[in-house]
Amino acid sequence: MHGFLNDVVVGLLGLTTIANPVTSATVLLALTGRYPVAERNRQITRATIYVTIVLLICFYAGKAVMNVFGISLPGLRLAGGLIVSYIGFGMLFPPARLGEDEAQAEMAAEDQTTQQQLPDVAFIPLTMPCTTGPGTIAFIISAAATVPERGYTYNVNFAVVTIALLFALEFWLCMRGASPLLRLLGEKGVDAMARVMGFLLVCIGVQFAINGIHDLLTAWGFIAGT
Repeated sequence: MHGFLNDVVVGLLGLTTIANPVTSATVLLALTGRYPVAERNRQITRATIYVTIVLLICFYAGKAVMNVFGISLPGLRLAGGLIVSYIGFGMLFPPARLGEDEAQAEMAAEDQTTQQQLPDVAFIPLTMPCTTGPGTIAFIISAAATVPERGYTYNVNFAVVTIALLFALEFWLCMRGASPLLRLLGEKGVDAMARVMGFLLVCIGVQFAINGIHDLLTAWGFIAGT
């Protein structure tokens, strides 16, 4: 029992450090600042379910899926970097706002159906790549690869599911905690945070791409491995 608890704590701490649900919560604030509360909560619930599913798929089938499609970890990092950078640029340089008259005319033309056409951000970017990005996937696949080498005295599957569910709860709490912060910041505060987060996401995306390029050059022998 002691080994099980120790592995769950270590796994959860490692996953939390890499996935960083607090970052996902700030992205949620930036992207859903004008969403109705009910719709934002629905996005949070769906994102939590998606994160749990992706974590389990990465552990049990991540390496096999990447092998089937010929995807390498450097390729995954490059793709994740491009996606994160694209999202970041959109947040850093949002479309120009309409004039007051145009905005009032547009608001008058909107009805209940327009709320159903709000962009779905539960999977992209909240689940991937903000939470279960290249670093998280690489961490999980690496952990899964070491399972056969260890002599566990308990059912590993039970530990894996426990870690996934605990992280899902942690993720959900962080996301739901973003709503009170949204009310505190107001529209201008959210807009400022969106731009700051956009810049940070661009930096993160570029770093993902740099890591992918570095791994590729190392694999090709242009850079000595460390």
